Amino acid sequence: MLKHTKRYSRATAISLAAIMCVMEGAVPAVFAADDNEVMVADQRFFDEIVVTARRREETLVDVPIALSVQSGEQLDLSGATDITALQRMTPNLTLQVARGTNSTLTTFIRGIGQQDPLWGFEPGVGLYVDDVYIARPQGAILDIFDIERIEVLRGPQGTLYGRNTIGGAVKYVTARLSEDPSMKVRANVGTFGQHDLIASGSVPLGDIIKVGAAVGIYNRDGYGTNFYTGSETNNKKSWSGRLTLEATPSTDLFFRISADRTEDDSQANHGHRELPIPAAFGGAPFTGAPFNIDIPAEAFPVQEGVYDTWSGVGDNNEVITQGISMLAEWTVSDALTLKSVTAYREGVTHGDGIDFDGTPEPLFDVVAPPSVYDDHQFSQEVQALLSYENWRGVIGAYYMKAMAQGAYDTILGIAASALPGAPTPSLTQGTSGSVDTKSYALFADVDVDISERINISLGGRWTREEKEGIVFKANYLGQGSPVTGRDGILLQQLTDYTNELTFEEFTPRVSVSYKLSDNSNVYASYSKGFKSGGFDMRGDATATPDTVNGYAPEKVDTYEIGFKGEFFDRRLSVATAVFQAKYDGQQVTSQQINSTGTGVVSFVDNVGNSTIKGIELEAKAQLTDAFSIDTAIGYIDASFDEYFAYVPNPGGSPAFVLGNVADSRVFQNTPEWNGNVGFTYLFDLGKNGSVNVRGAMSFRSGTSMFETPIPAVDQGAYQLVDMSIVWTSASDSWRVGIHGRNLADEEYRTGAYNFPGLAYGDAVVGFYGPPRTVTASVEYRF
Repeated sequence: MLKHTKRYSRATAISLAAIMCVMEGAVPAVFAADDNEVMVADQRFFDEIVVTARRREETLVDVPIALSVQSGEQLDLSGATDITALQRMTPNLTLQVARGTNSTLTTFIRGIGQQDPLWGFEPGVGLYVDDVYIARPQGAILDIFDIERIEVLRGPQGTLYGRNTIGGAVKYVTARLSEDPSMKVRANVGTFGQHDLIASGSVPLGDIIKVGAAVGIYNRDGYGTNFYTGSETNNKKSWSGRLTLEATPSTDLFFRISADRTEDDSQANHGHRELPIPAAFGGAPFTGAPFNIDIPAEAFPVQEGVYDTWSGVGDNNEVITQGISMLAEWTVSDALTLKSVTAYREGVTHGDGIDFDGTPEPLFDVVAPPSVYDDHQFSQEVQALLSYENWRGVIGAYYMKAMAQGAYDTILGIAASALPGAPTPSLTQGTSGSVDTKSYALFADVDVDISERINISLGGRWTREEKEGIVFKANYLGQGSPVTGRDGILLQQLTDYTNELTFEEFTPRVSVSYKLSDNSNVYASYSKGFKSGGFDMRGDATATPDTVNGYAPEKVDTYEIGFKGEFFDRRLSVATAVFQAKYDGQQVTSQQINSTGTGVVSFVDNVGNSTIKGIELEAKAQLTDAFSIDTAIGYIDASFDEYFAYVPNPGGSPAFVLGNVADSRVFQNTPEWNGNVGFTYLFDLGKNGSVNVRGAMSFRSGTSMFETPIPAVDQGAYQLVDMSIVWTSASDSWRVGIHGRNLADEEYRTGAYNFPGLAYGDAVVGFYGPPRTVTASVEYRF
């Protein structure tokens, strides 16, 4: 760990020194290129970058927010396939596929997020598609096709984006339809049997209406094998589609209706057992009925392939998400524009369940009914965008009504007592529940030019959230329960309640900016974030009676100083931020085996408070017309000041009591150092087009998977190397590329389960990121 920390510190120092030398004029000759040259390594250095981070169009330099932007063209040239690629490009961002799934998103920004994707739990980073908030992480691994850009806003965005943007926000912005008929078709083939087809296009129907469509069909063989069932694991089989209608009745009116649907039938990501199957399970679990296999226990060591498993359940999964939205804009005058965003979304997950122990025996299995999870949401937002002389701003209101529900059985096999050839006696915990949410908000954000160089921005948001939670949990004898439509003998009812909670919060933001020049800006800001509380859908009211009262909101106060600048006709851009956050009421999910007999106990703690400090740096330099370099570096120092969690009660009743364990806890999914360095080189072939070569190395220092360090599953420092070579025809009609990702074939964990102990089969399981892949693509545009 220390070696990597020193290495990254040295890299940061070198990068900063180089930037300072350029700013001081030590190497101006590098930028003395012909201004009339058209072909450059990266055209973004000459284009003014426009973003909508504050709900209105502004240049990137003028926005007093730590903000990273990747255009659709940049992502295309780098070979990015879905939004998890942003983790390699953005400082202090964790954006990964959640454990045990292929389509659920885990997101952290500056140490704040949510790993547990159970229904009813709220993410700590907001995801938006064209200003529509995506409330749940299921089905949120968005494929990258037909987009204009993706913006990553770091730090609390409580004023303009409101609920659950306590860590930041990710904005996925699709492209507006072309004024002329257009079509783009792309085919991908690659390692692991990859074969994809992506197509998009639009056509005007007269002077007022345009229609467009986009579809992506993705197929790939699995990275591993389930050696018990013969099924592949970690494959991809999905499709996504979007239909869009845009209408411009007049120069002052614009309407956009967009409908989308995604179906993902990919096989499960089971994870890899990091410990051997206990020898104490000898013959009984793996010999004779009901599994019809005859393999001695010693044949089940830790598997060499990190994507391989012996899981007995959970191969099949299906996730369906869909929605429809309407955007309406009315430009009343030069000073006032009215905007409305209306949306409805729903999702459903079907699956066999999850095998926590990774063995054929149901030692610790979660099995599901036909529909294990479903949700729906309706939202309405109205905005008034104002602009008059020396001030601009937006005021608005927001409403959302959402529901999420699910059910499952947790089978806890008592394998050591099983007789050879006989079914394993089991304890089953049946769990079901739902959360209904209503959210209301009023907000405003205004910035005023006090002078030619000084700007002040003030904003605030009032939020009210009403939640109703219904939770049921009981123990049954046998492998199943009535919760999922199976047989089971009731042994003990653990939880059965309905409760309501209401939360209100005001989240202000203030910033002061000073223009050092037309293309450089320094700012200082304060912002507050709020994530609502709720109910633990797995709560055990017998072991932890307070679960019926729910848990409280999270709050964070962040102070930030930043600088953004562009120099030498935008051949050099620099953005840096220094921040400190006080984080209160952090919601942490933990699960333990209860030795007093109620089985697996889950609780959500408001653990106390913590302090997060950090630095971020992004820099890009067009050294010659053909060659550019870029870097992004993030550093975080996060520590708990207080951490109150349930710990076993020596007295035995209740089974768990609260204790302060701050000294033994760390931030999960938050490496101390992270970032990337990259280069782009353009070969101008004249009439034969051009070849763009892109290489990048991303790095992350050691990461803990949970708040409690666990050496068996925590991930050490690692680096990922990517490279792309793309030829584009002179007419821009054809594009052929080859993209290599993780070329060094690094094995790295992105998630884990940790349930050690003989009774549950030492269920210590790691989930790994994709191995080395190579993809060839052919694209035609007309």
